[in-house]
Parts: sequence; structure tokens; C-alpha cells
Amino acid sequence: MAALSPDTPVAVIGAGTMGAGIAHVAAAAGHPVLLFDADPDAAKRALHAIAGHLDRAIDKGRMVENEADAVLERIAPVEALEELATAGLVIEAVIENAEIKVGLFKQLEDILEPDAIIASNTSSLSITELAASLARPPRLAGMHFFNPAPVMALVEVIQGLETDSGIAQTLVDTAAAWGKSPVLCKSSPGFIVNRIARPFNNEAIRLLDEGATDVFTLDAVMREAGGFRMGPGQLMDLVGVDLNWDVANAMHDSFFKDPRFRPSRIQAEMVAAGRHGRKTKRGWDDYPEGAETPAPQTAPQADPPSEVTAYGDLGPANALLDRLEAAGVKISRADGPEGHIHVDGHSLALTDGRMATERAAGAEGPNLALFDLALDYGAATRIAVAVADQADPSTRTAVAGLFQAAGIAVSFVDDTPALLLTRTVCLLANFATDAMMQGVTDAAGIDTAMLKGLNYPRGPLAWADTLGAARIVTVLDNLQRLYGDDRYRATPLMRRHAWSGQPFHG
Repeated sequence: MAALSPDTPVAVIGAGTMGAGIAHVAAAAGHPVLLFDADPDAAKRALHAIAGHLDRAIDKGRMVENEADAVLERIAPVEALEELATAGLVIEAVIENAEIKVGLFKQLEDILEPDAIIASNTSSLSITELAASLARPPRLAGMHFFNPAPVMALVEVIQGLETDSGIAQTLVDTAAAWGKSPVLCKSSPGFIVNRIARPFNNEAIRLLDEGATDVFTLDAVMREAGGFRMGPGQLMDLVGVDLNWDVANAMHDSFFKDPRFRPSRIQAEMVAAGRHGRKTKRGWDDYPEGAETPAPQTAPQADPPSEVTAYGDLGPANALLDRLEAAGVKISRADGPEGHIHVDGHSLALTDGRMATERAAGAEGPNLALFDLALDYGAATRIAVAVADQADPSTRTAVAGLFQAAGIAVSFVDDTPALLLTRTVCLLANFATDAMMQGVTDAAGIDTAMLKGLNYPRGPLAWADTLGAARIVTVLDNLQRLYGDDRYRATPLMRRHAWSGQPFHG
């Protein structure tokens, strides 16, 4: 199969924000586009919105005026479904309601030519279930764009149990011809992005519920250490705490109450209180006019260390030593407790999922602090650190002085298992292996989807390859042991890679 020819008419049903964006994308790729909405004024508003996007593209030098005019001329609003009869592809972007969508598809079957493709832009409904009531289930597939469609590169092409494989491949090729990054996946709850991304929000809420830190510090660590564009609190407030709550419950139900998808009580309280995020001006943050986001917790400036010794391999944190030395900190290397840094008589190590207090009760000694993961220790501007309950107060000062000497701000958090970023990354990788194991898509598809659909700084399986599956399994096993909760169970596929040492890519 190959991409649809640019002269193939494409119909878009639903002229809201997403439908208008999809119409824009198809018209920009050269297709004549038929735009239908049950509200006659919606198509006019959509054309106005598209014209605004095109004007901004002209202002930024990305397009010339005659090109923009040609895009608009290719989009023709229609007043009745019957006017879509010539379309070779119909993309539905109506309300997320299975009954409404199925009723629409049945009408389309009586209108369209037998070889026309029907695609749903659903973000959560089963393509298999939507197709089951149709006379010809193989012609229906999912084509899930991300908002805003003209900007976001990812398109999830979803193949239901009865979807014709050739049709699915045509949609993949067509999306690629439209300049998108399509990923073919099997119909399953949440598809790729909404399934794998659950821990980013769910674990953040659990950490906040446990008092590990405050939302502003959590968000800052995820941005400044993890490289994420937004922290989970910011993201939930932008999208809507209530919408996130609905998705969390839908995923939990779809996976038959699997504890990995369990929603949080604190989120239910926020929804009940009307704290839905930016749209209600109160969510994880408050949004009064002109207010600034509160600053994250940051340790006060401390003196640089006088004596630093690194013992053994620090694994992913080895780059931290290079950064410290580049900043003028003299580091001695020695054999001893693997993966530790001794700072003026205090001990520092990368978290392995255990609490600092537990490790301090063993052979590592009382003056122990654990530090969190970073996307790039050579560039991170903030790090989360937890100190054992047994530690002397001077441990905090010594550890803060070490990181500050390298230009890294320190956010001390409560002694919580796996800290903030480590817990999130390990769970994202674990969810990714679960989707891979169940045949939703492959490793390349997963990482492409998370990079292109959510702008993640690194794909979860690329991150797993960087950390090593064995390290991730250790963290997950410690989390499961400490919480006694099956939500932290490592997948069999993650364990296989831990035992074999094989990467997920390559």
C-alpha cells in the first residue's frame, strides 16, 4: 500500500479545535478537504481559526501569502453528510462518545464508496468495539492526532482486531506524507501515549499525598533535573485536573482495576472542590491575575567541600564527577563502598529505591544522603536529595555545598523511596515494556510516540537503555517491597532484559 494521492478528497467531520487542525493539515498537504459539522457556524469558525494560523505562519516567514491562500481554498465547508460521498478518507473528530460515533459511521457506510477509509480521531475508545457494529469493520481504523494538530508531529494509527492491515498501512503512509511522525499500534486502552504516560501524573500525586515535597519543588525537579518541559502539576493544571481524573478512572476500569492504574484520593478531593486547574483559576497552583508561581524549595548557599572521595563506579551519575572536577573540586578516587561519594565525612549515593534511613541503618553509616536521577548530570540545574533520619544536621550542609560547587541547586525532599525523578522514570520505562510485551507497538514506536506526542526529553526505553534494566528492576523491587503494592511490579520483559543485559534498542 501507499499514501493516498494528494488529489484524493479528505473529509473531516467535526469542526472544533481538533477537526479544524486536521483539516488544516490535510489541506496543507494538497488534498481537497470537505469539512462538516452539525453546527453550521462551526465550519465558519474553523476557517477563521485556520486563517489565523496561516497568518501567523506568514508573519514568521514559514509560508508566503499565495501558499496560505491555496490552503484555505482547498477547504470547502459542506452542510450535509451526503456531500462527503466523493471522499476517499473520512476522519471523524466529534465528541468522545461511542454511541454517537458508531451512529455516524453507520451513516457514512451508506454514503461512501466501498473502498473509502473511515478513521476515528478517538483518544481513548476501542477501535475494535467501534467497528464491531459496522457492516464492514475492516475499513475502520484510528487516526489519533495530538493538539494542536498542525504543530504536533505524532499521529497514532490504531489497528483494531478487524482493521484491514493494508488500510492501516495506508494511513501510516498518508500521515507520513503529511509531514507527521505516524506510529502504528494495536487497539488497547490509551493506545500508546495515554497508557504509558500514566505514572508521570499518578506517581506525582502519590508523592504529594505522602508529603514528599510540594508541587512547586516537584515540578522544578522534573524540569531542571529531568528535562521535561512541564512538571506534572503544571501539566495537570493546563490540561485540567478533572479531565486527568476522568482519564485515570477510565484507564483503571479498562485494565480491570489493575493497581498500576489506580487513581488517587487527593485528586478526587480536588475535583470535588472545583480545583480543576487554569480554567477554574485554582488547581495544584492558584492563578489569580498577575500572580507568580511560588519558588521551589532550595537549600541555602553552603561552603564548597574541602575533601571529596569517590568510591567505585557511580553508574549514570559518573558525569557528576566530571562536572565537579571541571568546576575546580578536587576529587580523590579510591576502592571502597561502590557508588559512593564521601564529602567531609558524610556519605552520598544515587538512590536505588530504598529509603536513606533504611540504608543508614546498615553498613553505610548514619550520615547518609541519597540523590536523585538527572537526565544529564553535566547540564542539570537542580537535584533532589533526601537525608537519613539518623544523619547529623551537618550532612545537609556538606551535600548542598558539593552540588552547589558544580552550579546545581539542591532541593531537599522527605526520605521517600526512589525520590522523584528516579521513581517516575523507572515506572515510565516499566509501563513501556508492558505495552511492548502486549504487542501494542515496538520499542521504536513507543519512544517516537512519547517524544513526538508529549515532547519527552528522552524516550522511556532509551532511558531504560541508559540506566540499564537491572538498575530499574532493583528500584521497582525495592518500591514494591516497601509499599507492599503490586503497582510497582516489574514486568517479565523488564526482568528478561535485566538478566540478559540486552538493550531495548539495537
